[in-house]
Amino acid sequence: MPAVQVIPAKKTKIAVAGINITKRRVAGYARVSSDTEEQLNSYEAQVSYYTETINAKPDWELVKVYTDEGISAVNTKRREGFKAMINDALDGKIDLIVTKSVSRFARNTVDSLSTIRKLKEKGVECYFEKENIWTFDNKGELLITIMSSLAQEESRSISENVTWGKRKSMADGKISLPWSSFLGYEKGEDGLPKIVPEQAVIVQRIFKMYMSGLSFNVIAKQLTANGIPTPKGKKVWQMATVRSILQNETYRGSKRLQKTLTVDFLTKQKKINNGELPMFYIEKSHEPIIPPDEWDAVQVEIERRKVLGRPLSCHSPFATRIICGECGGYFGSKLWGSNTKYKRTVWQCNDKYKEKGMVKCTTPHISEDQIKDGFITAFNKLMSTRDNIIDDCCLAQKLLCDTDEIDKELVELEHELEIVDALAHQSIEENKRSVIDQAEWSERNVKYLQRYDNATNRIEELTKQKNEKIGKSKMLELFIKSIEQQELVITDFDESVWNMSIDKAIVGSYAELTFKFKNGVEITV
Repeated sequence: MPAVQVIPAKKTKIAVAGINITKRRVAGYARVSSDTEEQLNSYEAQVSYYTETINAKPDWELVKVYTDEGISAVNTKRREGFKAMINDALDGKIDLIVTKSVSRFARNTVDSLSTIRKLKEKGVECYFEKENIWTFDNKGELLITIMSSLAQEESRSISENVTWGKRKSMADGKISLPWSSFLGYEKGEDGLPKIVPEQAVIVQRIFKMYMSGLSFNVIAKQLTANGIPTPKGKKVWQMATVRSILQNETYRGSKRLQKTLTVDFLTKQKKINNGELPMFYIEKSHEPIIPPDEWDAVQVEIERRKVLGRPLSCHSPFATRIICGECGGYFGSKLWGSNTKYKRTVWQCNDKYKEKGMVKCTTPHISEDQIKDGFITAFNKLMSTRDNIIDDCCLAQKLLCDTDEIDKELVELEHELEIVDALAHQSIEENKRSVIDQAEWSERNVKYLQRYDNATNRIEELTKQKNEKIGKSKMLELFIKSIEQQELVITDFDESVWNMSIDKAIVGSYAELTFKFKNGVEITV
């Protein structure tokens, strides 16, 4: 029988009262998810506890107490203290990690197990006090899996309870805003949005700039150049921030709730609510910064520019509204004589010299004064029959508002989708239970799919038609209110009147201007 020699492990030892003890490098991990927990579980108490506990053990050597304050443990991506601790452990600086419980480590089973296995490979053990689990124990991983799963389910339950509470508040008409980064409002004593005057001026300026013809991009650049901070206090404005302010119904004194939904409670990933969950719309919920009519006018203008594909850098209310009567191209501004005392801005067809060696159209250039003077003349002529025009607009608006036939067909199509869906599921179940000719079965399902696609496409088409009718109706409503409030005769050009009343102006071959108003009336000057 061969001789077996035992080679003892090398250990770092210190002498305490004559006894040799193995020294382990130990780190504590403390985390709280809010500032409202009891004092014993608080951030400071945990740090103090782990410092004293580790130092009190002669066979432990304190490396550091790593901490994360006010951070949720659903996943480990944003916990800087946790990540620093794991990196130090993997770099060989820690032998043992001590923390209160599995739920303090992570409420995500995958995160817990993957992290613990990485640490195990490097010879680093974890100890969870509450559950009395040592990860080097044979049963450690099984217990960790069970406890992490329970913690994850606890997080799911908490998330669902919080979500239910928020939806109940929405259904009750209670408003919640990201107060610290919402421009123009702060939380009032009654819990409703309260106007912050100095911020409201900025919001009003943004709306006025847009209706004067400026684009999202140009507005963002001007706000940045003027040193105005963004809603989050940053120096540089983004186009998306301007767009979101212009489209946020909060500024008209209304509120749409549950516009987004959380896809995954673990990752907190959100998406736009496209009908998966109910939304709640509260009209006149608080004091508006922008009058509802003006806010509605901006939405109509946004849609108008979207259809036209309006350039992002346009600076003028005339952009995409002056059209060549010959080739249909848009007129753009051109700076003539920029280096001379005769410098001036003119408007000319953008497509006139588009093709080299040939002139596409013969329409002349026009000045801004010609456009403004022509508009004043045309608008005064329109207003001479204001009462008749208002009556015609009201009649047209009633016709546009009538979407009963569209709504009726939409209901029928939704019913068709339900029927086809039921038939498809029935067919699948039938194929599971019995032997069916697969060619015949496939042909039948192709027909179901075709019926479903046809119904879906028709719904999209009808929905678009309905939205167009509603948009035109809203445009007429705003046009009526605009001319009702105007004097019968204007003497100076007013950009707001232009934006509210003009659809487009067509330039003829002899510089004649035909103004087409939003009610469809055309007047040539």
